[in-house]
Amino acid sequence: MENPRNGQMARGTRYRVRFNLSKGVNYQKWKVTHPDGEVEYLDPNKVRLTLKKCHLKNNPKTANKILAGANKTVCAWILCDDVIVEEPHGGDPMEEAQRLRFNPRVAANWMFRDVNVDLVKYHRIESRGSRLYVIY
Repeated sequence: MENPRNGQMARGTRYRVRFNLSKGVNYQKWKVTHPDGEVEYLDPNKVRLTLKKCHLKNNPKTANKILAGANKTVCAWILCDDVIVEEPHGGDPMEEAQRLRFNPRVAANWMFRDVNVDLVKYHRIESRGSRLYVIY
């Protein structure tokens, strides 16, 4: 999108995070798109992500097609104000009740405690491997 004030390309102001399932070298890695457009792929076994001020996003039309049997394609992501990347460490084990899920083969929405949470905002979400957990 062009910024009408100075003719330059406008960039997002938030990070965009999703789990990459596209075949290739970055298969099953976290894809983090920075506000300046830089993209990095992170091995979930080597990092722990802390996402701050998060907004769950989903394309329900695409997700419903996948639920009906279509091939998977990108249809869900998390927008957040900050992403902290750390090495995984012991810490507190996460309870299954805190787990945030998105699998369009099972449900066409972000799910938390069996409730549709598309478009919901959370203060903090953390990764453990390829899983996400809501932190209170």
